[in-house]
Amino acid sequence: MKTIGIGGPPGCGKSTVARALAHDKGTEWIDLDRVAKGLYRPGNEVYYKLIARFGPGIVTADGEIDRSALARLVFSDGRARADLDAIVHPAVSKALRRMIAERQKSGTKVLLVEGALIGLSPHVDYSLFDAVIWLSAPREVRRARLAEAGREDHLDRVPDFPTVPGVITVDATGTIAETAEKVQALIARLDEHAAGAK
Repeated sequence: MKTIGIGGPPGCGKSTVARALAHDKGTEWIDLDRVAKGLYRPGNEVYYKLIARFGPGIVTADGEIDRSALARLVFSDGRARADLDAIVHPAVSKALRRMIAERQKSGTKVLLVEGALIGLSPHVDYSLFDAVIWLSAPREVRRARLAEAGREDHLDRVPDFPTVPGVITVDATGTIAETAEKVQALIARLDEHAAGAK
């Protein structure tokens, strides 16, 4: 099984490209942002660590983590952001490791793992991936896409460029179909390279 990480800034089409490629037989997609959200729920170790670090002010009346309140706390505080990442990202990697093992047993051929922290966080276990792809598009293109989706405020949430080494950049300026085709071709080249190395 090939495991491919897909990262990139908001508006580059990570989720849409991964979803489009997941229609291929033998290909599955994991949304790491959704995995992370699940770890914020009461009963998870991450939940208690977040409250211990950031205080009870991040808990709603229903006992859930108020992600908006947490985002406000860490948005302009680099140390708080680093602490949040150090709590959440290793737990995400641990959950991902388990999910990859499950997919290997089920016969999945290609597993696409998409998320905002891929290509950025030093806390992600990059040894889990056969390749990490960073989708890139000019800010004005991403701004227009985000505005169309009513999420223009997301533009600056993630850096424009990857911060970890070994990432393969793919231009995502064109249509989703064009970008998906580029990613598919890259995965095929990885398969050819692996076959040639045997």
